[in-house]
Amino acid sequence: MLLIGDVLVSLDILEKKFCCDLSVCHGVCCLEGDAGAPLDEKEVEEIKAGYEDIRLFMRAEGVKVVEEQGFAVLDREGDTVTPLIEGRECAYSVVENGTFLCAIEKACLAGKGMFRKPKSCYLYPIRVSVFGGREALNYHQWEVCDSARLKGEKEGVPLYRFLQNPLIARYGLEWYDELELAAREWERENKSNFEQNESQPSHLLAL
Repeated sequence: MLLIGDVLVSLDILEKKFCCDLSVCHGVCCLEGDAGAPLDEKEVEEIKAGYEDIRLFMRAEGVKVVEEQGFAVLDREGDTVTPLIEGRECAYSVVENGTFLCAIEKACLAGKGMFRKPKSCYLYPIRVSVFGGREALNYHQWEVCDSARLKGEKEGVPLYRFLQNPLIARYGLEWYDELELAAREWERENKSNFEQNESQPSHLLAL
């Protein structure tokens, strides 16, 4: 891992290619999974404060679940997450032309919400954990995102660059610029090592 500022960053985030393809996956990450989207205390309070605006974009089924269960619930591991409709799709999800979108995000883009979407969703497929007192960013691989990996490889989009806006929103532009610089240096170093290996006689490479 690399240390960027005070944040540990997995090399996968620099090396892996990723670019969401809603035309293929249709936002299935809002539908699949063992539990709702993780929320922190601040996000729960912001959802509560902006709920009257958010609910304007929600489905009736989602509104019913929130009114019955609350703005957030605890999953089986005791983590705070979004409630689910019939134990499956996120209560804050909406469906447009067969694609799942986020009511929280739609409220924000309409100038009514206070934050874009839960950071666990906004930063995905990066997962944030705490290691040695520091935040650590790791790449989470999920089969429902196979199309995003294929599109990322095809278009040559590194994961960190695909998540530029959410990373800046969380850590700031200066931090992201440092990450970008580290990624370019890492890429040059790997390219240089590869070219050196390619130039070695084959019998030396076998040793």
